[in-house]
Amino acid sequence: MAMEAPQEELAYVAIVSPPGSGKPDAVGVMDVSPDSDTYAELVGRLDLPNVGDELHHFGWNACSASLCPNMPHPHVERRYLLFCGLRSSRIYVIDTKPDPRNPTVKRIIEADELAEKTGYSRPHTVHCGPDAIYINALGTPDGGGPGGVFMLDHETFDPKGAWEADRGEQHLSYDFVWHLLHDTMITSEWGTPDMVESGVVPELLLGRKYGHQLHVWDVNSRKLKQTMDIGDDNQMVLELRQARDPRKTYGFAGVVTNVENLSGSVWLWYQDGDDWKAQKVIEIPAEPADAEDLPPLLQGFGAVPPVVTDINLSLDDKFLYISCWGTGEFRQYDVSDPFNPVLVDTVQIGGIIRKAAHPKSGELNGGPRWSRSAATFYPEGVKGWAIKVNASPEGGMSLDEDFFMDFGDERVHQIRLQGGDSSSDTFCYPN
Repeated sequence: MAMEAPQEELAYVAIVSPPGSGKPDAVGVMDVSPDSDTYAELVGRLDLPNVGDELHHFGWNACSASLCPNMPHPHVERRYLLFCGLRSSRIYVIDTKPDPRNPTVKRIIEADELAEKTGYSRPHTVHCGPDAIYINALGTPDGGGPGGVFMLDHETFDPKGAWEADRGEQHLSYDFVWHLLHDTMITSEWGTPDMVESGVVPELLLGRKYGHQLHVWDVNSRKLKQTMDIGDDNQMVLELRQARDPRKTYGFAGVVTNVENLSGSVWLWYQDGDDWKAQKVIEIPAEPADAEDLPPLLQGFGAVPPVVTDINLSLDDKFLYISCWGTGEFRQYDVSDPFNPVLVDTVQIGGIIRKAAHPKSGELNGGPRWSRSAATFYPEGVKGWAIKVNASPEGGMSLDEDFFMDFGDERVHQIRLQGGDSSSDTFCYPN
């Protein structure tokens, strides 16, 4: 049913104001209907009431997980978007109805309330779960750790408390996903607030201090079952995308960079008997470049790292998409056999060296999926823009030449489709 749903007409985007501008961040409404007279234009905008939030990820209050058997909220409407301010620790509950082009603020959860009720700070990623809205936090109010996951009530949006009952030695936090039919949660690692609030810290990166582990949790007991360490040369294991078919017990994790050779990678986690294992299935090498063309951090390497900042898995579990923010490359892999991915196609846009243009733009820096570490890799600054890539069900991609949105000095981050998307839903019912 999700795959057969009609094409969305609108999409929502997090708009981050330039540092020091004194302007608030905003929620943008994008026209993504090709037949519309305002296609690829911003048709709505909600400026938030505070300055300095630094929006990153956001998500829907309800999704397919709400329909799981015996769940207490089977009739929750997919209506509210929850935006997290990574610097302010605020959470905005945004109502997309009655007019989807003019969203409004329903509630603001302030940092003090979040800290008092959960012990956490710096909320980041939102996923709607079967019994609550789940959000991860990078750490504690003092800027340290541990980071973890907390819950909000589906209807009142009141913080319900930290999720973990026994975290063992887990300390760092980033993304989280479920294998709901197998009572399993997987979490990944980035860094504590002190480690990430100024972007990537070269000393911490080269000192291998950022996250490099995957954690396996028992959903019922909320206890850590197992930790998979993929090696501290692999720094920042971030985005997680589990198989969409709920009967399958595998998924993919994106790793930003390897400090030995600057490659990016994707790792497959999978269940093997009673154990869970992880292995590297995709490696994307760094591209050689002249040192004088590189930012200071990279000059000693003489190469441009791909900088894997995002991955996504199609609803049929066939294609994996990888955003390479450093090289400006967007990759499509056939992962029908998840242990043996095959590169199908690439699209070039932006990049530290390449600066690949869109047909409606001049040279572009930055790349697919903006990263918080812009100044480290793009010291000249990054402009905000959004594009659309058309992907064939049989494989292959192409830039939509009519879709280019220029946001100027504002940066845009995550995008959510009006009807939900493959990374916003967790399924209980197989096809």
